[in-house]
Amino acid sequence: MNSAAEVSAPPRDARSFRRRLIGLIAVGEVGVLAAMALLIAFFWLLEPAFLSERNIRAILNVVSFVGIIAIGQTILLVAGEFDLSVGSVAGLSAVVAAKLMTAAALPVSFGILGGIGVGALIGLLNGLIVVRLGIPAFIQTLGMLFIGQGLIQVVTGGYPVYPLPEAINTIGGTDLAFGLGWSFAFFIVAALFADFVLRRTVLGRNMYATGGNKEVAHLVGVNTSAYKIGAFITVGALSAIAGMFVMADLGSGGTSIGSGWELTVIAGVVVGGVSLFGGAGTVAGGVVGILMLKVVQSGLVVIGVNSNWQQIAVGVIMVMAVGLDIVRRRYFIAGA
Repeated sequence: MNSAAEVSAPPRDARSFRRRLIGLIAVGEVGVLAAMALLIAFFWLLEPAFLSERNIRAILNVVSFVGIIAIGQTILLVAGEFDLSVGSVAGLSAVVAAKLMTAAALPVSFGILGGIGVGALIGLLNGLIVVRLGIPAFIQTLGMLFIGQGLIQVVTGGYPVYPLPEAINTIGGTDLAFGLGWSFAFFIVAALFADFVLRRTVLGRNMYATGGNKEVAHLVGVNTSAYKIGAFITVGALSAIAGMFVMADLGSGGTSIGSGWELTVIAGVVVGGVSLFGGAGTVAGGVVGILMLKVVQSGLVVIGVNSNWQQIAVGVIMVMAVGLDIVRRRYFIAGA
């Protein structure tokens, strides 16, 4: 009887390999990196110009803008919430900063702080309404998206705000390395810092606990309301910074800044393994997901696919990523 059981039991090496494989799949960014490598090879084989210096620089520049917001969105998703108003917040903060530096003739530093203040204030408002009043984040932030779009038109009168001070133009035109400027440098530093905080600090562990199981986290003394509100403020402030970097890059406070970013950011971080259900994901994964999304969009353009198919591709990838997240939670993490 025992000998038969020993024969039918899987070898120890096979069980060990299976555990390692499950561990790799459970880490979202590993699968995304592999998929992105395959996509890069695919687009390069179809069109070698895809890996040209110019195209790589263009992808990284765009990623630096939306990637800054993705950092905040990742933190917020880990805490169990999400924000659909990030694009409008980016645009509104940029035009307010531009108005402060032009119409109000305030110093550049005051204009930048004013823009960040607008983003943080909207984040605080979103957080208080969602956490204290119990209005779902989807409803509140969707409403704020439309409010922000309307306020952009009110502030600007429908026209770009310019000319901006020379210091802003200098920030936007600086080439630090490989044609990349201050926005990319800020993006890298912020991503490294945020990833460290989430992975290695008590603050990060409490954020995961807040999103993973709010009731249990509250029982062990975690102020879940404060963590959620803090995450909303963070994503609001980072959205403002991203919007102002675009403003500096364009040389004006345009009314289209941030348009459409909200769904791109959520799609990217979800693709990177950040769970829509809270309590799972990393900043590194969210950043890799955003990069993969931009690789797909750029690749479709380079090989001559109609631009309308870009949105279809993003939608399909997002649905597949959420499906994978559900499978991963059910079979690999929850052990069901």
